[in-house]
Amino acid sequence: MPKPIKPIVGVDLGGTNINVGIVDAAQLRLVPGSRVNKKTQAVQGNKVVVDRITLAVEEALDGAGLTHRDVSGLGIAAAGAVDAARGVVLKGGNLGFTNFPLGETLQKRTGLRTSVENDVNAAVYGEWKHPGGAITGCAEALGVWIGTGVGGGLVINGKLYSGGFYTAGEIGHMTMFPGGPTGRRTVEEVCSRTAISDRLLALISSGHPSSLRAMVEQEKAVLLEKSRKDAKDKGKITWQFENNKILRSKSIAMAFHKRDPLTTHVIHEAAGYLGSTIAGVVTLLSLPYVVLGGGLTEALGEPWVRAVRTAVRERAFPAECKKVEVVGTKLKDQAGIIGAALLSRDARRR
Repeated sequence: MPKPIKPIVGVDLGGTNINVGIVDAAQLRLVPGSRVNKKTQAVQGNKVVVDRITLAVEEALDGAGLTHRDVSGLGIAAAGAVDAARGVVLKGGNLGFTNFPLGETLQKRTGLRTSVENDVNAAVYGEWKHPGGAITGCAEALGVWIGTGVGGGLVINGKLYSGGFYTAGEIGHMTMFPGGPTGRRTVEEVCSRTAISDRLLALISSGHPSSLRAMVEQEKAVLLEKSRKDAKDKGKITWQFENNKILRSKSIAMAFHKRDPLTTHVIHEAAGYLGSTIAGVVTLLSLPYVVLGGGLTEALGEPWVRAVRTAVRERAFPAECKKVEVVGTKLKDQAGIIGAALLSRDARRR
């Protein structure tokens, strides 16, 4: 009689949040009660990040009513450049990691066999390997995740492709406007939710009408009051608005779906730029499938996917490449967790 397949712990590790879930390896869905979210607190250093991951894993196991012996391994989807073979985060961006042996460190802390992969690579892997994923069974595909930043992942010849420097798919760092103003040159600086928030706030501040204006002013007032309460020296408050906290994906999506003219213009502008860059990758590699994910994609939904798809097909070359399928994520905010778990599962099989 075959042994039951043990569940796997998946961790989606970003600069802001740690999302953990335990994946039923047979049915490929999250075990009820296992979903845990914690703030990363990366500014406090590597040890704190590892402590918080370990705590989140323990809470996920407790919530699912499982112990370490009940699971087969731990998969980490980490933001940044990752050498998956060694489990090392070469450069972790907002995580603050540099050549950090995350896999080995967590394996010692948890006692679980641990694999590490780039966060978007893991999400794309989930969409590719899960039966309900957006690109299930595709031999060649590009994934582009749009949220606070823009990341990407590639499936080439039926394999997740990392490249010689472990950074393949990093479409967000491609330069769109070499001669553009500082801060508006790369895909990430123009098409991310951060970039869209910045652009909308700048246009609203310069007098362009928008239904977002009242919400922006209200949010600024709330954040300013909070800063006053948190300030140690009440008489010397220094305050800088963080645009990402004022205009989140949900607020942008709400204005977009209500057809606010300014928001619609900025969103379609970003979709055109993003689609143009994706078209270049499709042309370069002759890719038949593209999947879009991330917080902004989830919030904006099919109208955003459709706008990007239109731009890709307009600019892809030659005519055959204009047939490329551009679809939205099916696994949504579980893609990274499920992908990390599946990578851990498949690493054991090799």
